[in-house]
Amino acid sequence: MKYQSQKVALYYFAGALALFVAQVLFGTLLGTVVVKPNFLADLVPFNILRMIHTNALIVWLLMGFFGAAYYLIPEESETELHSPGLAVLQFWLFLIGAAAAVVGYLFKIHEGREFLEQPLWIKLAIVVVALMFLYNVTMTVLKGRKTAITNVLLLGLWGIAVFFLFSLYNPNNLVLDKMFWWWVVHLWVEGVWELVMASVLAFLMIKLTGIDREIVEKWLYIIISMTLFTGILGTGHHYYWIGTPTYWQWIGSIFSTLEVLPFFAMVVFTFYVVWKGGRQHPNKAALLWSLGCATFAFFGAGVWGFLHTLAPINYYTHGTQVTAAHGHLAFYGAYVMLNIAMMTYAMPLLLKREPYNQLLNMWGFWITTSAVTFMTFALTFAGVVQTHLQRVMGMNFMEVQEQLGLFYWFRLGAGVVTLVGVVLIVYSLVVPGKAAVAAKGGYQPAE
Repeated sequence: MKYQSQKVALYYFAGALALFVAQVLFGTLLGTVVVKPNFLADLVPFNILRMIHTNALIVWLLMGFFGAAYYLIPEESETELHSPGLAVLQFWLFLIGAAAAVVGYLFKIHEGREFLEQPLWIKLAIVVVALMFLYNVTMTVLKGRKTAITNVLLLGLWGIAVFFLFSLYNPNNLVLDKMFWWWVVHLWVEGVWELVMASVLAFLMIKLTGIDREIVEKWLYIIISMTLFTGILGTGHHYYWIGTPTYWQWIGSIFSTLEVLPFFAMVVFTFYVVWKGGRQHPNKAALLWSLGCATFAFFGAGVWGFLHTLAPINYYTHGTQVTAAHGHLAFYGAYVMLNIAMMTYAMPLLLKREPYNQLLNMWGFWITTSAVTFMTFALTFAGVVQTHLQRVMGMNFMEVQEQLGLFYWFRLGAGVVTLVGVVLIVYSLVVPGKAAVAAKGGYQPAE
């Protein structure tokens, strides 16, 4: 750690890890309800559990992005954060707002729009929090050194805030509602979030491999160009069957197919940089998560996204378990792994101790990644069976669900193992290892 104000990132990392555990825990409860429908039926309905599961995912990922920015930007800009106090205030407002939203869900206070269920006043509070954050990081960049990494990161962060504004627009027309709803959901996860991912990975590659900045910046600009070119019009693959003109079937099919390219470029980028840099950095766990992020983002978002993105295929698979398989692996690979990679790199420096429990951290990586991968295959097979029986053979929904019971048990088992892996990861990040306790001097990586 070079700048004192970077310590505010610890607030966000701690909050993100707590919500990460909660998100996976509620996901495991959801998996239990699917195979045992009466479980928690009188206490918390399925739709509320799912709402908390998905919203916790979005909030903790955003909180991780904020923490990554507060750590990364002072170091890249070579100056202290504009206002550490404002960053701490922003954290508590964000955390309290998230908690208030969850309490509201439990008492059935929500809008009912998937992923955007927050009541209007919560959405307005999120806008205020976002403006505080953007003011803080933008002023920091403006007064310090400008790099490709900070420029791309700011573009992604501003994009997150701008596209969230469409969540405030809730038209009565269902087609318009879904069109603009995707302007938040798609243009976040398949647009501006990818810019955040690319910039944070670029920062980690420089720190972990010692590669020349010029090489990383060239790759970064190539990746974000492909991301924006394919991601914006790729929104069309969500417009196939919602009442929009048929030309979206062509636009969506073509450009969403091309969305595989930036993810493939990230894989090539990370492995090339690690090979080119050749430096043996002591924090091997952070490097493992970084390489895993690029690899599983390509498979989850790229390959599994492509499997059902063409309109003639999506006609049958739309809304089946194939979508759930893609969503789980894509979010885990692209953004969960990104946040864990950044935390694994930054937290030893912020807490001034060795890479604590590094072996345990890597065990957590393999356990969690294996479980999510198994879950993805289980849901993929379930989706294929569901598509054939329901969309081709014409069986009704509930009859088909009975045929998928084994796959849902597989998903529940994978969910339990995922929870175990997540607990190991969080423990490895929060609790110091024996070497760190003995040394007390702090861990300083090679710069």
